[in-house]
Amino acid sequence: MGQPEQRAEGAGPFTTRLTWRPPGGGTAVWESRPARRRGVIAVRPPGAPAGSHTSADTLAVRRLRLLNAIAATAFVIGGALFAAGAGVAQFGSGDATTCASIYFAGGLFFNTGGYVSLLQVVNAPRHDPGGEGRLVTPPWRWWSYEPTRMDWLSVFVLFVGTLVFGVNLLDSFLQGLSVQQVNRLIWVPDVIGCMLFLLSGHLGFAEICHGRWLPCLRRRSLGWWIVAVNQFGSVLFMISAIAAYTRPATDSLVNADIANWGTLLGATCFSLGGALQYFERP
Repeated sequence: MGQPEQRAEGAGPFTTRLTWRPPGGGTAVWESRPARRRGVIAVRPPGAPAGSHTSADTLAVRRLRLLNAIAATAFVIGGALFAAGAGVAQFGSGDATTCASIYFAGGLFFNTGGYVSLLQVVNAPRHDPGGEGRLVTPPWRWWSYEPTRMDWLSVFVLFVGTLVFGVNLLDSFLQGLSVQQVNRLIWVPDVIGCMLFLLSGHLGFAEICHGRWLPCLRRRSLGWWIVAVNQFGSVLFMISAIAAYTRPATDSLVNADIANWGTLLGATCFSLGGALQYFERP
């Protein structure tokens, strides 16, 4: 930073908020989510009122807006397709192949949303290492490996979860499987994907709460609401996955109604989270 930082906050080894004094005086506050999602950093010059901020440059803002729009649209459509697939399964208006096809199409949109969300983190503006209280736009990258950043780790886990769901969705097209094969090839990836979604949401809460591993309450934060809605959807997905286990003794699901309704409502949450994401932009 070029000078001692006043305070670093975060959870465990992760830093999610930095507060320091720029050379010209006043204070500057970098927070992980506002910087990468909205391209802003809070700067309070001497004598200025609280709430002042400086934005990233035009290139960064243009990037962030485009990536945010693509990711939000992908999650809205992906969630809607998953909800439609669950509706078809629940109300019996289509066969298993039709449901699997709708789910698979939704999974492709979830894959897209997950990867574009990762691009948002990879290409997010970074705080000025010189301590001037401004954001610097890095060169464009399609990938990075930054496991020491909580925002990167949260979105990476989400993206991996969408890929694991893809395995589950592809295997659902297989015919003539035994109960053991169904549970191993379809149910296990489903549960693993749900666990990764839950872990990603938990890391998202930790990023917003700055040092608290348990979810905090930030009712005035749009980012908090997006994470909360998506996490609730992940909980419903997990409930659905547990209910979708095929019992070897009866060759039937634990509870098909809970499995279908959990997927439908969980997918609706992700669509809602995507819609809210349209408003969390530079």
